[in-house]
Amino acid sequence: MYNSAAFGCDGMSGTGPISSVCPPASGSKTYNRGLSMHSDTIGAPRRARPLAWGCALALGGAIAFAAPAAAQVTDEAAYIFNTLLFLIGGFLVMWMAAGFAMLEAGSVRGKHAAAICLKNIGLYSIAGIMFYAVGYNLMYYGVDQSGGYFGIPFPWSPGELTGDEVIDVAENGYSTASDWFFQMVFVATTASIVSGAVAERIRIGAFFLFVVVLTAVIYPIQGAWTWGEGWLDAAGFSDFAGSTIVHSVGGWAALAGIILVGARTGRFVDGKAIPMHSSSLPLATLGTFVLWLGWFGFNGASQLALGSAADATAVAQIFANTNMAAAGGVVATYLLTLALGRGKANLGAVLNGALAGLVSITAEPLTPTIGQAILFGAVGGVIATFGAILLEKLRLDDVVGAIPVHLFAGIWGTMIVPLTNPDANFVTQAIGIGAIGAFAFTASFIVFLVLKITVGIRLKPDEETVGGDYTELGHSAYPEFLPGKDKAPATS
Repeated sequence: MYNSAAFGCDGMSGTGPISSVCPPASGSKTYNRGLSMHSDTIGAPRRARPLAWGCALALGGAIAFAAPAAAQVTDEAAYIFNTLLFLIGGFLVMWMAAGFAMLEAGSVRGKHAAAICLKNIGLYSIAGIMFYAVGYNLMYYGVDQSGGYFGIPFPWSPGELTGDEVIDVAENGYSTASDWFFQMVFVATTASIVSGAVAERIRIGAFFLFVVVLTAVIYPIQGAWTWGEGWLDAAGFSDFAGSTIVHSVGGWAALAGIILVGARTGRFVDGKAIPMHSSSLPLATLGTFVLWLGWFGFNGASQLALGSAADATAVAQIFANTNMAAAGGVVATYLLTLALGRGKANLGAVLNGALAGLVSITAEPLTPTIGQAILFGAVGGVIATFGAILLEKLRLDDVVGAIPVHLFAGIWGTMIVPLTNPDANFVTQAIGIGAIGAFAFTASFIVFLVLKITVGIRLKPDEETVGGDYTELGHSAYPEFLPGKDKAPATS
C-alpha cells in the first residue's frame, strides 16, 4: 500500500481509473515501489496514497462514460472516482475491527468478554482521533525535511480534512478526508493486535493510554520510513500491504506488553502451562471469517488501480492469492494439530492458521502464483502453531496468539517477498524488519514501562479472578450464565 494517485488529464497522470485515456504528464515523476507489475506516475504532492480498488462498484458506469473514442475524463469525474474507492476500501478494512472484537471476545474467558469488547470499540475510536490530530501528518507531511525519518505533526486547520478546505480537483485528485479514513483503519488494526495479546489482566484505562501513543507516534514514525517515502523506502524495502508495517508492528508492541504485564493468574503453575478455555469458539470462528473477508480490501485495495485490463487482472490475482494463502494456512495447521494432538485437531490453532496465512501473503499478494500463495500461507500457519508452543515454553502469555500470527508470520511474509518480486532483495528486507522491529518494540516497551510505574497496568489478583467485566464495567457479557450474579461480586 503506497502513497500514490491517479488523476485527471489536466497535467496529471497515473495508473488509476483514467490512465488508459490520459497521456503521461510532462515532467511527471515515476515512482518504482518494488511492484513488478505496475508503477505510479504522478504529478501532485505525494502526501497521501489514493487507492483504486473501491471504484469497482462504479466502474461499469465509468467505462460506459469513457468508452467513446478518445473520450476525456474530467478532473471532477476522476476526483469522484478516486474518493469513492478510498471510502469503500476504508469500509472493508474497518469491518476487520468487528472481526478482531469477535475473535477476541470468543477467545477470552466469559468473565472478560464485555471488557474486551469495550477495549476494541475504544481503541478504534482513539486511533481515529489521534491519527487525525497527529499521526497522519507525522507519517506523510514533510518527511523529506527530516532526512526521511518522520513528518511534521502540525495540527489540521479548521475544515482542511473534513471539508477539503480548497477543493482543487486538478491538484488534489481525491478527497483528503477519504484518504485519511482509509489509512486510519490500518492504524486501528495495529492497535487491535495488541488488545488480544494482553487480554484478561490489563487495565482498560492503561491500555487506552498506550493506544494514544501507538497510533499518534509509534505507528506513524515507522510508517514515514516506508509508505511516507522515508529512508527505508529509498533503500528499496518492499511491503505491499503491511506484513511488517501493520502486522509485525502490532506484534512487537504486543510482545512488549505481555512481558511487562505478566501472565494471567494461574496460567503457569510450577513451570507448567495450565489451559484457560475460550468462552465461545463459534464466536471466534465468526471473527476469523470477518477478518478473512476484510482482508480482500486490505490487500486488494493496495494494488492502487483498476482502470485497465491489466489492473483488473492484478486485483483478481491478489484476491485469489489472499484467499488461497488463508486456505493453505488452515489445511496445514489442521494437519499439524492432528499430528501433534494424536488425532485430535485444535480449532483455535486452525483459526490462527488462517490468519497467519493471510499475514504471510500481505507483504506481496500480487506477484506469487496461486500455488506459491498456498505454500506461503501453509508455512505461515505452521510458523504460527510452533510459535505459540514456543511462547508457552517461555511462559509468555498471549491470550489469542497474536504474536505468532502477526509478528512471526509477518516476518516470514516480508522476508519471502524477493522470491516472487525481483525488485526486492533479502538484505533490504531484513534491514527493514530489524529496524522497524527494534523501534516498535523499544518504543512500546518504554511506554508500557512508564504506565506500569505511574498509573499501573494490571488488575489486582482478586479483580482478575472476578473478571474484567464486573471489575471495570460493573456488569457481565453473559449475566444469564451467572446464577445469583445479577450484581457485581464484592472484591476485597
